Amino acid sequence: MREQQTPDGQGSPSRVSHADRRRQVVRGLVSLALIVGIFWGVLPRVADVSEVWTTIGAMTWLEIATLSAVAVWNLVSYWIVLMAVLPGLSLRRAAAVNLAGGAVSNTVPGGGAVAVGVTYAMLTSWGFTRSAVALSVLLSGIWNTFVKLGLPVVALALLVLQGKANASLVVGAVVGVGVLAAAIVLYALVLRSAELARRVGRGLGAAVSWVRTRIHRPPTQDWGHSAVRFRAETIDLLRTRWLVITLASLLSHTALYLVLLLTLRHVGVSDAEVGWVTVLGAFAFVRLLSALPITPGGLGVVELGLGAALALAGGDREQVVAAVFVYRALTFLPAIPLGALAYLGWRRTAAAKAVRAAQPSPPVPAAPALVADGGKP
Repeated sequence: MREQQTPDGQGSPSRVSHADRRRQVVRGLVSLALIVGIFWGVLPRVADVSEVWTTIGAMTWLEIATLSAVAVWNLVSYWIVLMAVLPGLSLRRAAAVNLAGGAVSNTVPGGGAVAVGVTYAMLTSWGFTRSAVALSVLLSGIWNTFVKLGLPVVALALLVLQGKANASLVVGAVVGVGVLAAAIVLYALVLRSAELARRVGRGLGAAVSWVRTRIHRPPTQDWGHSAVRFRAETIDLLRTRWLVITLASLLSHTALYLVLLLTLRHVGVSDAEVGWVTVLGAFAFVRLLSALPITPGGLGVVELGLGAALALAGGDREQVVAAVFVYRALTFLPAIPLGALAYLGWRRTAAAKAVRAAQPSPPVPAAPALVADGGKP
């Protein structure tokens, strides 16, 4: 905990820690108020809630089964991404770390940072080095961002070919192109040479330090050396796995999109009402919006964004909201109980391992004394 010096030179708990707690509480209350406002104030004005539940209840068991299968595949697809960026990670452990991190990020305001800490703790306990874990977290985040920024561009191009482009998607695509171009240029500079990586690292570190000092946090250390090391490790990994990482990232986003598309079709929104390309456009725009940590897991924000975009595209309001609710139930909720179980199972295993490591080794019996007659005991 950071301390401030009192006049007598003794360190006392800093007011910064209390300010941090207050900020976390305020952030949580704001997120909760926003979620409540969207679900109980806005969405009931968009669609008749009773009709929404009637639409959901009308789904057949076959439709529910197919949706569940696609939702399971969506979960598994991101485990493949984790295995791609961290060689040696098994599917079972990828599932555990992803579900545990998802449980945190879907329930805690600003839980993404906490989820990264959980990821570090679990992976390092399994023998992965901190540098390998850091590289995997960064690469999966970078590729995920690249796909998020590129999706609006792809959706816009497809809609232009169909003559159905709209202003909101054009704005989203333009923003995505600009940010994507800047991110690619920055990433290319880091990989181009060690000196450029050092300069970019120092520049980013200085910018982050400036922000941290504005919120009464200690500045970061020089990121120049870390950027050089990251460059070397990234080149080594991408030399053999860039295609696998790219395909796995695309597969993961496609699986999530298919859950939404299939849900819309199962509740009755036909392709004639909202075509698959329009659904992709809404999905891409909201994925870009959900990158902002407004609420845990984008709860409320994603529902409102998708509901509004798909209803404006021509879908029946009740059917669209029903589809969005089912889609979020399948993609948002499962990680919470499953992740809690995965985390508790890991903690239990880690605790048992620590107990065994702390136990003293059994004494080694002394060798029997040898007598002179032939060396026999």
